[in-house]
Amino acid sequence: MKRIQTKLAEDKKLLSIYFTAGYPNIDDTATIIENLEKNGVDMIEIGLPFSDPLADGPTIQASSTAALKNGMTTEVLFEQLKDIRKTVNIPLIIMGYFNPMFQYGVEAFCKKCQEIGIDGLIIPDLPVDVYHEEYQAIFEKYGLINVFLITPQTSDERIHYIDSISNGFIYMVSSASTTGAQSGFGSVQTEYFERIGKMSLKNPQVIGFGISNNETFTQATQYAKGAIIGSAFVKHVTNNGVDSIDTFVKSILN
Repeated sequence: MKRIQTKLAEDKKLLSIYFTAGYPNIDDTATIIENLEKNGVDMIEIGLPFSDPLADGPTIQASSTAALKNGMTTEVLFEQLKDIRKTVNIPLIIMGYFNPMFQYGVEAFCKKCQEIGIDGLIIPDLPVDVYHEEYQAIFEKYGLINVFLITPQTSDERIHYIDSISNGFIYMVSSASTTGAQSGFGSVQTEYFERIGKMSLKNPQVIGFGISNNETFTQATQYAKGAIIGSAFVKHVTNNGVDSIDTFVKSILN
């Protein structure tokens, strides 16, 4: 929890990278995390692959399918990450769907996250009300921040409610579509960014979906504390391998 809040307090725009655990190869997980930190990434979202990914575009869906075929499971991921805090200091967030977490046992999952040094979770299909009523106390017991998503369709009332029960950042989905790169943001999206900016929320916002290069990263971070890149990074690793992470991060930040 503290790592996320400390990072958000830094006087800079943050780059968060999403990747799918166990992809391209089952044992790439820790290597990718270490390389991302080494090359100046601020936060990492570790995707726990699931067979029915509702919010994911084709690139991330394909990587999830491959990772599952590679043998990635919740247990394998926890085993891969058990020593990650010996080498990595930046915030680590697991992003995945509620089903694998529920199958594992919500409290057991949260306890394991605390043991290995995970700072937060993003669970797109866990309704805010259900979290607040049934699971918030468990998350807080194990020092985990739960990050909620908002979209252009989320009402102001709902956004204020999400803000009131959050203690990290709000994941601002740039559009009402699935994940994937796009060439830039249009007037509808910039109006949405501006609308959220005027709401004086207590939690900073980080924009995700549709960010793929320096142009879209710069554009998004004019309106938010940071931006998240997923599909473009997964595509880069697919085409160039995990040894080329430095060139990808440089292309975003420079």
